[in-house]
Amino acid sequence: MLKSLKFGFLAVLVMATFACQNGDKSVRDDALSDITGQNEQQANPVTPAQQTASETTTPTGPTTTIAFDEERFDFGSTTEGEIVKHTYKFTNTGDEPLIISRAKGSCGCTVPKYTTDPIAPGDTGEMVVEFNTRGKRGRKSQKVTITANTNPPQTFIYIEGDVNPEEGAAPVN
Repeated sequence: MLKSLKFGFLAVLVMATFACQNGDKSVRDDALSDITGQNEQQANPVTPAQQTASETTTPTGPTTTIAFDEERFDFGSTTEGEIVKHTYKFTNTGDEPLIISRAKGSCGCTVPKYTTDPIAPGDTGEMVVEFNTRGKRGRKSQKVTITANTNPPQTFIYIEGDVNPEEGAAPVN
């Protein structure tokens, strides 16, 4: 009895491993459910890091091209705690509708806002980027990574400048 139980467990484990290598999550999830008595979502909820990794996949289908009027915006000098905002204008320079699937700042202090509606060939769009300078003293260059149905699939824009300490703020060591 124990020998057949071990063999059954081994067979399920091999099946789950094979399914993972071939990208078949439903077979893997069923196998894990057989082993643990619960499904993977209950056993291992998706972490934000795993969710982020899945959101950065390259879009499939027809590709187009994008051109920004400016890829770098220098806001000059500002005081720590200010929120700097800039609107980047871009054009779909290709022959297919442009679909921006994701735009992400290099940290939580840099937040892009954009439309998810397709932009027709030749049409223009805007992306507003807000940079919260709280706790960000000195020369800063914040990157925004844009993932779209373009070739290459990722485009980068930057917001940069100098952040001066608030009046009366303690020096940074």
